[in-house]
Amino acid sequence: MTRYSSRAEFSHGEIPAVGVLVTNLGTPAAPTAAALRPYLREFLSDPRVVEVPRALWWLILRAVILPFRPRRSARLYETIWTPAGSPLLDITRRQGAALETVLRAEIGTPLHVAIGMRYGAPSIASGLRALRERGCARILVLPVYPQAAAATSGSTFDAVAAELTLWRRVPELRVIQGYHDDVGYIEALAASVREAWRATGPPERLLFSYHGVPRRYLDAGDPYYCFCHATTRHVVEALGFGAGRATTSFQSRFGREEWLRPYTDETLRQWGSESLASVDVVCPGFAADCLETLEEIAVLNERGFTAAGGGRYRYVPALNDRPDHIAALAALCRRHLGGWVAPRNEWDQDRAEREAAASRMRALALGGR
Repeated sequence: MTRYSSRAEFSHGEIPAVGVLVTNLGTPAAPTAAALRPYLREFLSDPRVVEVPRALWWLILRAVILPFRPRRSARLYETIWTPAGSPLLDITRRQGAALETVLRAEIGTPLHVAIGMRYGAPSIASGLRALRERGCARILVLPVYPQAAAATSGSTFDAVAAELTLWRRVPELRVIQGYHDDVGYIEALAASVREAWRATGPPERLLFSYHGVPRRYLDAGDPYYCFCHATTRHVVEALGFGAGRATTSFQSRFGREEWLRPYTDETLRQWGSESLASVDVVCPGFAADCLETLEEIAVLNERGFTAAGGGRYRYVPALNDRPDHIAALAALCRRHLGGWVAPRNEWDQDRAEREAAASRMRALALGGR
């Protein structure tokens, strides 16, 4: 027998609200091996992330990775941890709060924003439940992965669906599957790069570094690689930067098999060996700064570039909670909320309250509680 959530999920007399769930990859609770172990176990156990036969991967994960990797990863997380905790979680919270403020200023329909992480806490399940507790009968899921992929956006959908199997009253659901060529997003990226150039001017080369995935995912039909190149092309065009001076690359590879090429670290070392005077690196696939940008790109890859003979190296920060980024996400949400919400100047609060009260009275007359 299916065991549904015990909460009374429907109440006559309640004005239905709309919810937006902002999701990202996730973060360990602390920069310690003890906190990294369950986080990595959850992350690396996802069949969307590691497409290897389960029995074989189970042995590798438990015998090779989990005994050693948590301690090494914890040391890296220590270098980026802040008084507010994980940068990714702190920024995502700020993004959610800012997005709610902007949307509520424009939309009259009751609307709430929650956040959820695919791995770690707060979970996607907890974010969905928070929206349910606020009376959200319609939910828009916004995974902040501009370039959709099975391992990110697809895995997010899996987690949402798994939680909703436990709900008696399933909400109306919409899921945004990427926005790699969204005009507002492209303009925000271009603006962030221009701001970096104001003091020093454009660099000799501009590198667009995206998170990598195994090459066989592309061969199997995942469009992620194409989305990344499309984003690069749009931003380069918006900047008016010479196409021959901009390159797309892929970072954060894991294991021995071939991943999407060219690799970021190898590209930067090659550029360093060419004695390039200046390089800027931007990571359009990361909506919030995290370990992969703050340590891998901003620190480790700078060392590789300069050690090989390169000159000035600059990492252009992720869009984070920049106002233009929040405005772009709000516009994206408004388009996907079409038909669910009314503009503030068209929302009739008194009418909604009267209809809710009438619904409650009818329920009571029929013997409802």
